This record gives sequence, C-alpha cells and structure tokens, in this order.
Amino acid sequence: MKVEQIYTGCLAQGAYYISSEGEAAIIDPLREVQPYIDRAEKDGVTIKYIFETHFHADFVSGHIDLAAKTGAQIILGPTEAHLGYEAHIARDRETFKIGAATIEVLHTPGHTLESAVYLLSDEKGTPKAIFTGDTLFIGDVGRPDLAQKTAKELTKEKLAGFLFDSLRNKIMPLPDDLIVYPAHGAGSACGKNMSRETTDTLGHQKKVNYALNPDLTREQFISAVTDGLTEPPQYFPKNVQMNIEGYESINEVLERGNHALAPDAFEEAANHTGAVLLDTRAPEDFAKAFIPNSINIGIDGSFAVWVGSLIPDLKQELLIIADQGREEEVVTRLARVGYDYAIGYLAGGINAWIHAGKETDHIESITADEFAAVKTPLILDVRKESEFAAEHIEGAVNKPLDHINSHFAEIDKLAPAYVHCAGGYRSMIFASILKSRGFDNLINVKGGFKAIKESGKFTITDFVCPSTKG
Repeated sequence: MKVEQIYTGCLAQGAYYISSEGEAAIIDPLREVQPYIDRAEKDGVTIKYIFETHFHADFVSGHIDLAAKTGAQIILGPTEAHLGYEAHIARDRETFKIGAATIEVLHTPGHTLESAVYLLSDEKGTPKAIFTGDTLFIGDVGRPDLAQKTAKELTKEKLAGFLFDSLRNKIMPLPDDLIVYPAHGAGSACGKNMSRETTDTLGHQKKVNYALNPDLTREQFISAVTDGLTEPPQYFPKNVQMNIEGYESINEVLERGNHALAPDAFEEAANHTGAVLLDTRAPEDFAKAFIPNSINIGIDGSFAVWVGSLIPDLKQELLIIADQGREEEVVTRLARVGYDYAIGYLAGGINAWIHAGKETDHIESITADEFAAVKTPLILDVRKESEFAAEHIEGAVNKPLDHINSHFAEIDKLAPAYVHCAGGYRSMIFASILKSRGFDNLINVKGGFKAIKESGKFTITDFVCPSTKG
C-alpha cells in the first residue's frame, strides 16, 4: 500500500494518491487532473475511486474531469445536494476496497454538513491513516461559517456544535498512531491558525490541538472556533456551487485561455470585449511599465485568493499579461478557483507591446529612505485591520485592500498619497486598481512596512485612532 500527499503551495492544499495491488484512489484532486492519471499509469494501476471530503469552497475540485477521463467513481459523504454529475453518496461507516486496502467513511458534519473523513486500513485491516479534509487540520479545525453562504438557516454556532460532536465521537476515539492527512495547511482561508506542517500523528494532535482538548466544554469549543473569523473571500460560495453543479472541462478552459494574441489583436480585444486586463508579473516589474488600465496581481504571491477577492464575477472575461512561458500556468491557476474565462494572452509579453510602439503607463515607486524625506505625507496602509492594529506608522490611514471598493470616495484623486502594505505585493494591487480608475497621484513604497520599519526613520505605534476606520 502506498500513500502520497500531493501538496500545492499556492493553495495550501493537499490532495492524496493511494494505491494497493493494482488499484488507486485520489482524494480531493485539483482541477488539472492529468498528473494523477500520469502517476497511475506510471505505477500500472487503475484509478478506481475519487473521494471528496466535502464541497470545497476555496478551489474547484477535479473530481468531475477525473471521473470522465478514467471511469473512476466519485464518492461523497452523506448529502442531499442535487448534483450535476453521477456520484455515489456514501453512508456513514460504509467501506470501499482499493486493492487489499480499505477506506471507511466517517461522516463528520461541522465545517460543512456533508463533510466526511476517510479512515485508511492496510491489507491486514490495521488502521494507518485518516484523511480529514477540512474537519481537522494540523493545529486547528475547519471554520464553521462557510456553509452559511449556501444554507442560511445554518448558523456558525450550530455548525460549530456539529463539529464538536464529530471530533469527540468520530475522531478522538481513533488510535493515536494514525497519520493525519488534512486538506490544507498554513495560508488557507479555510481555518484560522493552521500549522505549516502538513501531516502529524493523531496522538500528537490530541496533545497540542486546542480543538481536541478533552477538557474543553461544548460552549468553550463553539466560542473558540467562531471567535475572530474574518469574512471569507467572495468566490467561496461560487466555488461550492461549481463543485456541486459541475463545470466546463479543464481542457476547454485551457484551450480558450492559451490563445496567443499579437499586440494589435490584444489591443483590439481589450477595446471591444470588456475583458479585465490582468497583469500577473512581479509588482516591481509591473510598476516600471504596464498597459494602461491593467491591474496587477502577481502570480508569485497569493494569486488565487486576491483574484477571487477582487474580481467578483467568475464569468468575467480576462486578458492575460504574463512573463513569457508562464501563460498556461496563469490560466490553470485561474481555473483552479473557477475563473474559466481567460480569452487569451499577450504574445511576447510586455516587451512585445513596447516594441510595437504601444502606449504604456507606470506607477512611481520609492524606497523607504526616500519616503522618510517626504514632508507630511498622506500614508495609505493597505494591510488588514489586524496587521495595522498590531503596529503602523504614526499618522497612517488604514485602507485594507480587502475592502478597496468602499475606499474610492474617501481618497482625494488630486493629492499625492503614499501606499504600502507588508512587503509590496498588496500595495501594487491597490495602486494598480486605483490607477485604472483615474487615481494618478499614488506612490508605492518599495518593500512595504518591513522596509519602513527597518529604516528606523519612522515613529511606529500600535494605537488605532478613529481615523483609521472606514
């Protein structure tokens, strides 16, 4: 029996490949399924089952495409959802054979109503591992507020109570030597305080994970898991619906998006389609020269989360500007979170645009030392409220990127404003969006708050004054 975690850092997501005696199962596959098929072919095994731990909110699963391409059966935990595809709805404690290995379904409502974990036993019937989805993370548990977006009668407190029962009745009685394989690690928005470790023993988690503390009362548990939850990205309920109802094949999405457009054709498309111009280059490269009205969300940062947070319509057409050779990666990563309507990319990248004599724009960027020499600047700190509250430049105004659409009317288009985040990624997103809406006096501070603080030239405070709100 073989178990492999296939971890994707940009989504902080773990999929799993299990094989035994010529058969295999995949748990929580990503949208692009060919790597799983290639792996099974390399091992000479047949993919028999695709197990979904729940209807994912933070990514579009590859279960439908993988089933279509391999003939494998999709297995879901108990649910009354009306599916747009064929699947087997498992009963609590139902078992499935993969070669000589066995997977048992444990229904664990709480993160969502249909959440299930999968208990893996070896050829001798000895329990070896548990695939916990978003029910149990390393150091945390799944947030209980996401199902509210699709079923409003479910309060987060009610779901947290279900999760308390699931953990006590289904997971905590299991053997301590089980390996815990969760669906996510640190960086995912599906929990609050996940560890950077992506596996652990259940016994160790019982000792260190607050949610598995046997002395925690139901009321204390509900308070702990619901306290401090931030608003989830707006695309989460939309991804849930795609995972329930179905979606377009990844092959068709990639074919549409991997369409090279010469500068003239790209300009024509930009002028006549209503597409968003999405520039995925590094912030420092974007600042120097970009196509007017394009926005910058760098592929090497929290790309999926910020696309999902700032582009409200999953069916919005997108035109891509990327570093050469990374165009398909961009289209693929957009599709992972349900943005299936990339309609082409700029062939040759920004250099081809410049060489064609096309117009470019730029965003002024200055160092922390140069920033220190500015007299009485208007400072826009676009970090989260919690980051700002912890420490910030005295006199700065907090305008979190998450809520950018509510800030336009509060910012003077004519007055110079100096924008920073923690390291420079979010501030360039913020500046590019405002620039595309006619704000021409924004100056980005390179290196963000880290560089500002390290310069030693600013007064740093943790006092949150009323002017930072709004």
